[in-house]
Amino acid sequence: MVQKAKILLVDDRPENLLALEAILSALDQTLVRASSGEEALKALLTDDFAVILLDVQMPGMDGFETAAHIKRRERTRDIPIIFLTAINHGPHHTFRGYAAGAVDYISKPFDPWVLRAKVSVFVDLYMKNCQLKEQAELLRLQLAGAGETKEPTGLLAELSGRLAAVEEQAEALSKQLDDDSADASAVATAAHLERKLTGLRRALDALEPGAGSSGTPTLPSQS
Repeated sequence: MVQKAKILLVDDRPENLLALEAILSALDQTLVRASSGEEALKALLTDDFAVILLDVQMPGMDGFETAAHIKRRERTRDIPIIFLTAINHGPHHTFRGYAAGAVDYISKPFDPWVLRAKVSVFVDLYMKNCQLKEQAELLRLQLAGAGETKEPTGLLAELSGRLAAVEEQAEALSKQLDDDSADASAVATAAHLERKLTGLRRALDALEPGAGSSGTPTLPSQS
């Protein structure tokens, strides 16, 4: 069974959290509430999230400060953040959001379809990256136990088929991003994922009988 991605919703107003849940429920992912910046940081200590929807105007620790804490942590610094705000203070305010590490900045009231589509892109990227990590782990396990087996062709064929499926999905997602003129950050993330897939494919090909590799192939980094 495919594990669902987690989406973190951060807003101090319960009615806003309820509205976000209603908009994003169609994605069929796990929605996690946080009513403050402190609560969001606590949730990020234990769970992995595909994307964070972060309200700017919150009492105490506001959205900008919360984002700064998220970006300082190695575990969470690469999680995409979409800022949501009911107040538009002009270009300077928007620039501050991007400077804090946001991949997008949306003013309320926003178009529910647009928000859902943007979140969907980052969920898809997250799921593809998880699949890539799973394939890399399977390959590592095979390499670790292949001391006595020179030609593990059966498992290699299975791994190759699994990887091909992920490659096909990643290619389709990249085409979708091109067609939709998506955010530059989403395009860059997709390109990073494709580079990882290329590295894993090369490592897998090096294990094939007759590939001529004299040593253990180097697997791509999963950072």
